[in-house]
Amino acid sequence: MDAKSAQEPLLFRQEEDVQTKPLLLSSGRWILRLAMSAIFIAWVAAIFVFPCEFGSDLYLKAVESEMNTTVVTGIIFLIFSAPVVLIAFLATPYLALSRNNENHKKKNPKYPQFRLWTFPVLVDGPFGVVTAAELAGIFLFVVYLIWALYTCTLKNIQILPLFAALKEDSSLLMMELTGLRLGTIGIFCLAFLFLPIARGSMLLRLVDIPFEHATRYHVWLGHLTMALFTLHGLFYMIPWAIERRLTREMMAWNSSGVSVFPGVIGLIAGLALWATSLPGVRRRNFELFFYTHQLYIVFMLGLALHVGERVFCFCAGGVLLFLVDRFLRFCQSRRTVEVLSARCFPCGTLELVLSKPANLHYNALSWIFLQVRELSWLQWHPFSVSSTPLAGNNHIAVLIKVLGNWTERLQNHISSAGCAKMTASVEGPYGHESPYYLTYENLILVAGGIGISPFLAILSDVLHRVKDGKPCLPRKILIVWAIKKSDELPLLQTIGIDSLYPASPDSLNIEIQTYVTRESGPSLEDGKPAIEPVKPTCFAASGRSGMSVLVGTGNPIWSGLYVFACTIGFIVIRALLDVWYIIPYKIKNSWYKGLLLIACMIAGVVIFGGLVIGAWHLWGTKSSDCQEEDTVEQKEVVNYKQEYVSSIRYGERPDFGEIFESMCSRWGSVDIGVMVCGPPALQTSVAKECRTQNLKQSKHQSVFHFNSHSFDL
Repeated sequence: MDAKSAQEPLLFRQEEDVQTKPLLLSSGRWILRLAMSAIFIAWVAAIFVFPCEFGSDLYLKAVESEMNTTVVTGIIFLIFSAPVVLIAFLATPYLALSRNNENHKKKNPKYPQFRLWTFPVLVDGPFGVVTAAELAGIFLFVVYLIWALYTCTLKNIQILPLFAALKEDSSLLMMELTGLRLGTIGIFCLAFLFLPIARGSMLLRLVDIPFEHATRYHVWLGHLTMALFTLHGLFYMIPWAIERRLTREMMAWNSSGVSVFPGVIGLIAGLALWATSLPGVRRRNFELFFYTHQLYIVFMLGLALHVGERVFCFCAGGVLLFLVDRFLRFCQSRRTVEVLSARCFPCGTLELVLSKPANLHYNALSWIFLQVRELSWLQWHPFSVSSTPLAGNNHIAVLIKVLGNWTERLQNHISSAGCAKMTASVEGPYGHESPYYLTYENLILVAGGIGISPFLAILSDVLHRVKDGKPCLPRKILIVWAIKKSDELPLLQTIGIDSLYPASPDSLNIEIQTYVTRESGPSLEDGKPAIEPVKPTCFAASGRSGMSVLVGTGNPIWSGLYVFACTIGFIVIRALLDVWYIIPYKIKNSWYKGLLLIACMIAGVVIFGGLVIGAWHLWGTKSSDCQEEDTVEQKEVVNYKQEYVSSIRYGERPDFGEIFESMCSRWGSVDIGVMVCGPPALQTSVAKECRTQNLKQSKHQSVFHFNSHSFDL
């Protein structure tokens, strides 16, 4: 009795702690979410208010006041750039709390529910597949553009009489004023342009939008921004040409106000990268697109010199976060990574197994950027991860389709390497912050060719979770795989499905439907499909030279400290520069101060951020040394069992209408996660069928949630 009574208070306290901890975590996350939402709404409201008379008058009063120019610049930065950086700060504790509160045993709702971000609305057109949430974002941008152009036009009409004495032709003056307003709107679009391409951005992790999906937003914003800046330049150059002062104006480099010549240089660089990023050029000559896109450095420098420090602060927040991410990527890519093994499949696909530290976090749906210095020091290529972190703590695998010159040279290099050592450089892994595929009990995975790679990772992850008894919601999985020839079938052996499949057939139901579109029948050998297992080529590797933990999608605490240090470093260096250089020497050149602002950003990232990176690297190395050395176990898988590949159909393409109807009748009224990885035509077909099925008003109709996992640069 005494022992029992002595234990009762301890047990009571433990039960109380278990109940209190989730409450504290959820309360903290709710408060942070509320704060970030308020900051974001205030930031967007400031951008919407600025074009109107009230906003512009406040700006003019601040500029024309007797306040120190540095104070005015600081106020502009605080209103228009600091909010997005502050949200990145608050995202750090939010992500840390969310990671501690991960639980994949979420119950499905009683009835299937629509979700704006997985409901395809537009499936054909210049934007590709657009969900309801994305359409809402496009609508807000269109509303802003219409509102800004309307208010700016009214403002130009009002002030036109005040400048009528300066020009005989008022239409030319109106054109120049319109060009000024278009440039201002372009600056605000530029404030968003760099946010989607910061691969490890805390903002992308916060909204759980992976880099490969956010890239399309950068493309949309890039076209809009360059269109505005191009019109901005034309609306100035046409009046100058008519008045025969085009050359003089374009060569002007003023000490105060706007310097035209740097803007011309920046616009030329922008037009070059815009032209080479058009789909026709980008897909036919990717290297031209990639190398020309590095002109963004010239474009941004030209912009800073053109508008000066004050105007550049309208978009400085996004630029700073991009520089933060870019320097971290540079530091991670300096690490030499060992290739543990490689396989060359008969279909012209390569599998590389790379060494990684056990403390490097990633999800099954992840991407890495790969560089092989023996092939090129400049080319980086993205590949989807085909392995799950549960398959091994110290390695990561990717599948590579041999399609171009670089992949052909890689294949030849592997074939001729023998047992020699092979190394690479890696950036990433990048991807979703959380494994969202684990939130669906029913999954339909649609792949085209090498698009099966991320779904092999999902399948392997689910099989490992079920086998190990870990939280895992998916129980019914249908894989629809369209391939050209049957020599691609051996790709399924990379996950070892036979050895992982659970003993109880009721615990997991996997069905694989393979469509071989360019063959009329199987190549038979003894009455069975001739599919031989492919053995890997192992390289001499110590297993210690793995990928660096310096990745933005890694540990949220270190990522947050890095962003915080870079921002504080930028502010401190800019303040010291003002006290010790700008004020004492009375620096007033607008273009020069714009250049100094960018220099302060770079210095803050390299110096202050570099200190955090050094500590982060030491922490990663120390914790990695505590892990066991990597052992890559390669499983030889025999020919596929019919229970896993339910059907192989030759000379056919998948009929998604029939497939989805069949799943509705078999699975009932449930939420079905549909994921597609493949060419645009395949994505369009699947999205269109999801929309068709969701619009049916049947009582027992399933809801199909469309998710794209295709990376199309």
